[in-house]
Amino acid sequence: MRHLRLRMILKNAAALVPALLLTLSLAAITSCSKTEASAPQAPPPPDVQVVEVVQKDVPIYGDWVATLDGYVNAQIQPQVSGYLIKQNYKEGSLVHKDDVLFEIDPRPFQAVLDQTKGQVAQARGQLAQATAQLGLAEINVKRDTPLAAAHAIAQSQLDNDIQSKAAAEASVEADKASIVAAEAAVETAQLNLGFTKVRSLIDGIAGVANTQMGNLVNASTVLTTVSQVNPIKVYFPISEQEYLEFAQRKTGSMEDLLRNTRTLPLQLTLSNGNQYPRAGHIIFADREVNPQTGTIRIAAAFPNPGNVLRPGQFGRIRAMTTMRKGALLVPQRCVTELQGTYQVALVDQNHKVTIKDVTPGNRVGSMWIINTGLKPGDTVISEGVSKVRDGMTVNPKPENPESEKQENLDSGQ
Repeated sequence: MRHLRLRMILKNAAALVPALLLTLSLAAITSCSKTEASAPQAPPPPDVQVVEVVQKDVPIYGDWVATLDGYVNAQIQPQVSGYLIKQNYKEGSLVHKDDVLFEIDPRPFQAVLDQTKGQVAQARGQLAQATAQLGLAEINVKRDTPLAAAHAIAQSQLDNDIQSKAAAEASVEADKASIVAAEAAVETAQLNLGFTKVRSLIDGIAGVANTQMGNLVNASTVLTTVSQVNPIKVYFPISEQEYLEFAQRKTGSMEDLLRNTRTLPLQLTLSNGNQYPRAGHIIFADREVNPQTGTIRIAAAFPNPGNVLRPGQFGRIRAMTTMRKGALLVPQRCVTELQGTYQVALVDQNHKVTIKDVTPGNRVGSMWIINTGLKPGDTVISEGVSKVRDGMTVNPKPENPESEKQENLDSGQ
């Protein structure tokens, strides 16, 4: 009986072994599937937009703040003292040279002129009297000279005649000098009478009158200012470094530019953002560099036929300072700055990223000249720089040509 029970247990165990093995196999397969499913998959390379480094000749422009001033600013001041009785111009209007702007009461000066004319007449009368006395003295000398030689009269009488003649000659000369002085006084009085009409010294725009009618004015009183505004003068400061670049250029110096000012046309942008339609030119550079600002002042002239530009206005001067040959350019957004260091992300033929330090130069519109760190034909990332790192693999896509075309338009190329 015991043997029969043992045999039945072994028989049941043998039947359970295949089922147990099948269960273990399914468990192992399920475990592997779960392990494979839980393992993270590597993300695909990120998409980035790239552009090629462009090499071309680029004009470099300077841009400076400008202040407008009259080409000539003449302060109108009287040359005589008196009461102001009339203003003959409209403030802010165009006046011409020798136009009478103000009048001073002329009556005191007319009286002085009349008095000096009388002094001239009096001096001429005295001269006529002295001339007559000289003629009489000459007659006496001629008559008494032979008589004194014949001892018909005393020698002392002839001596008296000679002294009288000399005195008459001196009186004539004195009266002639008095006439010259009196005529000079007349001329001075006539000038002073003419100065009661205060005239403009130049063609230009007359400013606001600084005094009222009836005020007592003198030679130190500024009645108004007349500014010549066609052409108009424009001042702008350039840095000492820019001046040295001009002076050390191989194609010419600052002196060459001043001798041939038409070689550097200037563009003026007004305060409202509009560009003035006429070009200007440099007329002189100041004699010294301002030690406080490190700049030297340049003066330019712009034609202003409509008198649109006025002294005191502000604007910006733009001019091409040099031509950069074979410059390497990339869009400004390709360059990132980190603690004073400028970097770009290069993409090689294997789509690997290399972060490289560069030295940027001048900005040209939306482009940036790179002085060092790049070479022609390099490919740099323009969009997606923030999501890449050195050594990373990316999926580069060329930038939209329409975007590049717009950048070229923005940069004026």
